[in-house]
Amino acid sequence: MSGASEIVALGSAAAPTRVRETAPPLIANALYLLPAFAVLAVFFLLPALATLGISFTDWTLGARKFTFVGLGNYLDLMASAEFRLSLVNTLKLNLFVIPASFLVALALALAIHNTVKLAPLWQTIYFLPVTTTLVAMAFVWQWVLHPEFGVVAWVLTGLGYQPVNWLNDSSLVLYTVGFISLWQLVGYYMVLFLAGLSSIPSSLYEAAAVDGARNPLDRFLHVTWPMLGPTALFVFVITVIKSFQIFDVVRVLTKGGPNKASEIVLHTLYQEGFVFLRTGRAAAIATLFFVVMLALTLYQMRVLDRRVHYGMR
Repeated sequence: MSGASEIVALGSAAAPTRVRETAPPLIANALYLLPAFAVLAVFFLLPALATLGISFTDWTLGARKFTFVGLGNYLDLMASAEFRLSLVNTLKLNLFVIPASFLVALALALAIHNTVKLAPLWQTIYFLPVTTTLVAMAFVWQWVLHPEFGVVAWVLTGLGYQPVNWLNDSSLVLYTVGFISLWQLVGYYMVLFLAGLSSIPSSLYEAAAVDGARNPLDRFLHVTWPMLGPTALFVFVITVIKSFQIFDVVRVLTKGGPNKASEIVLHTLYQEGFVFLRTGRAAAIATLFFVVMLALTLYQMRVLDRRVHYGMR
């Protein structure tokens, strides 16, 4: 009995030591995370703080001196009719792009998911615009939409209609930019929806059929959409962020014209910072843009998350 008691005592004494040996110390964890934190600080935190600081100055790009102006840049922006116009244009553009991108991507994903044999082919076709350089494709679109020599003008003329100057019509240019952006981004959202659809168990559709949900609309409303909730929330958040980041098409095709009809916030930021060299004012626009995007993202995650079905948690 004494030998057994000694073995038990020895095991109980060695157990804490083994736990201490296997448990990584706090300093080691910090060292493992240090490279990631360093990259985050250098490429995100420091530039963000620098932008915030510059927004309170009148610094111009390349100048050696600057003056602290406090909220002057922000007040000037709020009083600027041009900046307010860019805000309105940005809102109009996103009210078109966000719901259209979301709904088109969802419809394409549902159609492709139900086409088993040709699904890979259709996925490749619709995802190709995502892999292209939008700046290069913008020149292609410029030719396609040309009012005299473009493909669209040729088709309209063949149908008996007058060609339309899509990029120089103040009432159409914003929606033309939105359509090109939708064409480029919808394939990415479609792939995300396809991933969500493929994770829905087929047994749920079988159970729904037994309960009477036999037509496609009933299956979508009672099975597909509730189970697609987490994916739909993620796609919606990404759609909002990417839609507000539209810039390339405007810069290459319209440069904010005609008559500021396609002037949006990010193009105004570019103009202020790299054309007029008013870096302090551009930093103020960037700060406001970041704050608005952060608020929108947090609001979506907080409010819409309550309506999402995550299954078993």
